[in-house]
Parts: sequence; structure tokens; C-alpha cells
Amino acid sequence: MRKRVYISADYSSTDGDRNVIDVLHRWSDNRHLIVDYVDTAQVVSGSVSSDPDCRPCDLKSEFNDQINASSAVIFVIGDKTANRTAGSSCQRAGKQSICTCTPYKQNANGTKWCKYSITYSASGPNIGTINGFSYLKHEFLQAEKREKNIIIVYNSLNKQASWLPSYMSGYEDQAQPFWVRNAAGNVVGNYSFIKKALGYE
Repeated sequence: MRKRVYISADYSSTDGDRNVIDVLHRWSDNRHLIVDYVDTAQVVSGSVSSDPDCRPCDLKSEFNDQINASSAVIFVIGDKTANRTAGSSCQRAGKQSICTCTPYKQNANGTKWCKYSITYSASGPNIGTINGFSYLKHEFLQAEKREKNIIIVYNSLNKQASWLPSYMSGYEDQAQPFWVRNAAGNVVGNYSFIKKALGYE
């Protein structure tokens, strides 16, 4: 049975952690492996990101829905994860004064006025979407709040506790290196760890 798994990572094409994501996707596509899951962060039909007026709060709302629909969330931690701030530019959080923000991937077109005339303190099962959190922090807090199976891997051969963002404090023992050396000495993804963490053994 396919599991719905959300993968949170730094998707930067130059210095992000796409190498880990690529391996996770290859495993999920390989019918000869036991692990069978669909990355809910990847296959979104009609994503709000295609809207030219998509704002950070719209993306965070979509992240909430995707995480809620997942049984597990894999967080990939690289050496730059803790310093990533994308999504944290909202000035509206905690105040009612009108402010501006930059629509998602529309930097060249400048800023626009906030879409909301009135905001309310978040309550209920989800993390509020009007906040100053980075996208990565928002995803983590939502997964925690919804008590998802949280799996944390370092884009490294070794444990790198210093790479963990402050909001992941307390997960040092749980986080594991994604890469291991096989019997031939080659560096490969730790399939056994992911398989066990997802409950396939």
C-alpha cells in the first residue's frame, strides 16, 4: 500500500539538497523495492504557486494541507538549512497595520499590498499561515502540531547536530545521516533506515 510522505528540503539548484531528494524519489519509483510512497510535496495538482499573485501565506496554507494528508514527513537537513529564510518576509504577522509583500517568485514585479484587511490569531489544528517563519520552519511546526511521523536526515555521511535549526532542538538523537558506505565502499542512501522509519519492517 502506498504511503503519503511529505519531503521538506532545501530545493536550491546550486547549493541545496536535491541529491537526497533525487534518491528518495528513485526509491519511491522503483517497483522492486519494498518502500512505496508518493511525495505529496511534489505532486500537487493546481498548486497555488502557479497563480501570479501567490503570496507566502498562500504557499504555507498549501503546505498545511499537504502535510495533513501525509502519514510521515521527511526533513532533509543540509549545511545551509538553518540559515534559509525564504518565506519569512511577511510583515503582517502580529499587527493590523497594512503592509506590502512580494508575491512568490515575482521579485521583478515589485511588492503588492497585503491581501487581507483583517487578520486573526490562529487557532485550531493548523499553524497560522500569516507568520514570519521560513517555509522550512513552517513545515516543521505544522508536522509537529499534527503529530506526524517526523523523520530527519542529514545530507552527510555523519551526524551533523550543528546543522539542525534551533526549532528542531531536541531531535539531535533522532536525526540520522542519509548517506552510508556499502560493502564496496561506495556512498549510497541509507535505504534500510528510511524503510524502517516509514514502518516497512
